[in-house]
Amino acid sequence: MPVIVTPASAHRRRNHRTRRPIDQAGIGLIEVLVSVFILGVGLLAIAAMQAHALRAGQSSLEGTQAVLQANSIIEAIRADRINATSYNTAGPICEVSQAGTLAQTTIAAWVTTLKATMGAGPQSVETDTTTCGQILNCPDCEISIIWNDTRAGGSATKQFVTRSRL
Repeated sequence: MPVIVTPASAHRRRNHRTRRPIDQAGIGLIEVLVSVFILGVGLLAIAAMQAHALRAGQSSLEGTQAVLQANSIIEAIRADRINATSYNTAGPICEVSQAGTLAQTTIAAWVTTLKATMGAGPQSVETDTTTCGQILNCPDCEISIIWNDTRAGGSATKQFVTRSRL
């Protein structure tokens, strides 16, 4: 049987024919450039979030160290409860001095540990004057730990205070 071409079927064939590849030249390249740009912006955002998370983790670690160090000095004072008042300091202790009594030796070791675990880090224990400890009002002790939190993205001075009755 012969195929009969009517004007309606010919019109349909003309409107539904596919575009030739030459009509689409350059569109793929623009789409690739836009997608690479969007991907690049997304990867930069992920890198910024990672850096922020690392700084927040460092600040959290130093806060945890402050809690642990406060508990350690409280337990040391509790072990020498008879001489608890000799652990009181006149102010923040930022520099380690040579000690004579048990209380002075314990406080010097505590401040050295503070400097090694917080603030500027263990590489500058001798030169770090920003990490300090203070003990007040023993036997109802108030322990204050002060350190520089700028390395972790926080404020220049961060303080942790805890109170304990022996």
